[in-house]
Amino acid sequence: MTYVLHLAVMLGLYGMLAMSANIAIGYGGLLSLATATFYGIGAYLYAWLSVTAGWSAAAAFPATIAGGALAGGVFALATLRFRNETFTVATMAVQMVAFGVFYNWTDVTGGPYGFPDIARPSLFGFVFESQTSFCAAVLALCLASCVLFRFFSRTRFALALRTLREDELAAASLGIAPNRTFAAALVLSAMLAATAGALFACYVSYVDPTGFAIGESVFILAMLIVGGSGNLKGPIIGAAILLALPEALRFIGLPADVAGPLREIIYGFLLIVLMYLKPKGLAGDYAIR
Repeated sequence: MTYVLHLAVMLGLYGMLAMSANIAIGYGGLLSLATATFYGIGAYLYAWLSVTAGWSAAAAFPATIAGGALAGGVFALATLRFRNETFTVATMAVQMVAFGVFYNWTDVTGGPYGFPDIARPSLFGFVFESQTSFCAAVLALCLASCVLFRFFSRTRFALALRTLREDELAAASLGIAPNRTFAAALVLSAMLAATAGALFACYVSYVDPTGFAIGESVFILAMLIVGGSGNLKGPIIGAAILLALPEALRFIGLPADVAGPLREIIYGFLLIVLMYLKPKGLAGDYAIR
């Protein structure tokens, strides 16, 4: 039962991360490789506020989301002067810089030794200490994110993002401000990723830089490629498939040194097949280019 609850928690977290990336990539067409940057900022900021500063979870969570929004705004200022492949390279550079900060700023992040002793959050005196209660909290927040995402997808803002995605020049001629709209999308994306990071820090009670490297951003992008982008179903389907696949390999009984490489081979093969047969993903509206 503990194993199933763990998978449910990870599905909730990665579902939120995939939705976060979907705002920028699926709706805005901004191919970003920096989702793990905001994931890490949320985790470390919540850890520092709750452990070092002694804030309660009720104060640390909103502050973490606000910190994610601020980081997203700075990220937008640094990268939105670029477009297409240059934008992607710029986001990759930001991700590498962020990982370097996580790894070397030992006074705040603990560096390679990580940040330990992060307590589970509490609400009105109830501590989400058990696996069941914390899983329920994560899934509830993931469901709330899905509801908000569905509302977002029906707004004029989402329509403006889609218009910019298809033809930025034509959208600008209709009065849509590209940089302002893209910046708002990146801020929303960063806020959701930072929320997932705070939940992850609470769940494992320990964070270190290895969980926020560029490989994590690529993994989240792969969820969008497999499940599809530009709608709500795609990110959830992609997260479920890419989380379930390595777990299924555990029951085959392969040695650990074989299961790891085999998982990477299956990932690569699956992506190649989907790019040929389903370029928009299993349930997507937009083909990531």
